[in-house]
Amino acid sequence: MKNINNNIIRPVDITDEQVYLKRRHFLQLAGIAGAGLAFSGLPSRAEAELKPLQTSPSKYSTDQTPNSYQDISTYNNYYEFGLDKDDPVRYAKSLITDPWTVKISGECDKPGDYNLEDILKPHPLEERIYRLRCVEAWSMVIPWVGFPLGDLLKRFQPNSNANYVSFKTLNDSTQMPGVRRRVLRWPYHEGLTMAEAMNPLAIIAVGLYGKTLPNQNGAPLRLVVPWKYGFKSIKSIVEISFSKKQPDTSWGRSAPREYGFYANVNPEVDHPRWSQARERVIGTGLFAAKQPTLMFNGYGDEVAHLYSDLNLRKNF
Repeated sequence: MKNINNNIIRPVDITDEQVYLKRRHFLQLAGIAGAGLAFSGLPSRAEAELKPLQTSPSKYSTDQTPNSYQDISTYNNYYEFGLDKDDPVRYAKSLITDPWTVKISGECDKPGDYNLEDILKPHPLEERIYRLRCVEAWSMVIPWVGFPLGDLLKRFQPNSNANYVSFKTLNDSTQMPGVRRRVLRWPYHEGLTMAEAMNPLAIIAVGLYGKTLPNQNGAPLRLVVPWKYGFKSIKSIVEISFSKKQPDTSWGRSAPREYGFYANVNPEVDHPRWSQARERVIGTGLFAAKQPTLMFNGYGDEVAHLYSDLNLRKNF
């Protein structure tokens, strides 16, 4: 599985959804896993330990039925904890989320180190039921709890040179066993244009299903950008930086032919190794029919204007 020439695992080597689901199906038939393949017994922040959050409903929510808590908390991409979808729920128990500090830097008037309480205190929380789309042809419907990213960024007073905002994930091999492997150049980086970041659909999520985020889902702070592929929704954020020039992103550096900066859901542009035209909702079963993928993941009315001057085949 490993590229022995440079000790880096290529994107093609990472287990995709079909391989993973077939493995789960085999385990189920063999009686190794229980009905529904519940991983609730695996060590992590137990659901009972997650604190309830006071929220209000959001006008931006989809009317689709959310996935189960089990689907959302046991099928995750979080390579800092491993490559398999169930590695995060197995190993994220090691992540310490309190205390937590976020560094604000770059083209803004209020840089500094802010603790988690300072980040959260002024922001009322909403529950937003969003669809999240992965490049591996699957999707989820998730009841996030969070607040608009733009409201947070305004507090740091980005200046006229701030065209982009970038984010960085915690990089700690003592807590995150996956970073001991050179899957990517750690720490994980992502970025948005300021126009994207200020769109009211983009949120900082601090919870799901009315409770604080489980570690495997990106505690204590993660980005959610529902019209983009899931890898843009960076987890466990420790730094936010404003810049004049477009920032590097982790997958953009690792596989630029496959993961562009914009990463908008566009069913008309295939991933080099699979079609993006259809998707399967996680939890519906290996043999469930796929559904058509929607442009901008169904959020075109709210975000299409951001890209009116872009060629969405070239700027993918």
